[in-house]
Amino acid sequence: PIKVAIINNSSLGMVRQWQTLFFNGRHSNTDLNTGHGTARVPDFVKLAEAYGCLALRVEKEDEIDDAIRTALETNDRPVVIDFVVSADAMVWPMVPQGVGNSEIQYAREHAPTFDQED
Repeated sequence: PIKVAIINNSSLGMVRQWQTLFFNGRHSNTDLNTGHGTARVPDFVKLAEAYGCLALRVEKEDEIDDAIRTALETNDRPVVIDFVVSADAMVWPMVPQGVGNSEIQYAREHAPTFDQED
């Protein structure tokens, strides 16, 4: 059975992250939601349920273990977990624009050191 984890920052996450890191935080056309308590665009839980999946939303840290346990115990249909995080949350590792994969960063301004082949 398929398990899908969505890291949901109510934005086009990678685009927002690049705008934060490489364009001085000038965000343009990335917000999918107008704030807490408003309609979720899209509502990933309802969308997953419409396709017959078990769908879970995690909004607090203490809900994480139960959601993962439920997902692992569910074997009769796909599972989608919508992990709601801050709009400023970033996903690492990432590769900046215009460079090769050897320039991967694992945190802001931090990159691993690779031994060069002879």
